[in-house]
Amino acid sequence: MIGYVTFGADDIAAAERFYAAFLPALGYVLTVSDEGLSCTLPQAEGTSFAPPDLYIKAPFNGGPASVGNGTMLAFEVATQAMVRNLHAAALAAGGQDEGAPGFRSAYSPQFYVGYLRDPQGNKLALYCSNRDEPARPPAS
Repeated sequence: MIGYVTFGADDIAAAERFYAAFLPALGYVLTVSDEGLSCTLPQAEGTSFAPPDLYIKAPFNGGPASVGNGTMLAFEVATQAMVRNLHAAALAAGGQDEGAPGFRSAYSPQFYVGYLRDPQGNKLALYCSNRDEPARPPAS
């Protein structure tokens, strides 16, 4: 089970603007402290399962933050419209587009995804695989 994920960042204020543009819509609570940005989901009452947290912090070793090649964090959202809206909000808050929301031929017909990078360059995906949403049209 994943306990938490940490991304390094050199500009915590830019990271806060970016993540505040879409994570609260997914239920996350964002808190800024001297250590950086903490993004947490509330634990469901009566359960022992705590969803993984996301931390955005300056690297512990004091060096500059860098991104991992091939590393990506994906957030599942409820609807395709939400993927589009949150992707746009994240871009407006300083993110970079890595792939507009839509279907990808390499994935299942229900997988609708938009890719972006945060201000530090970390890659993220916002995806919906809700079977109640429209599927990718068949190839002609």
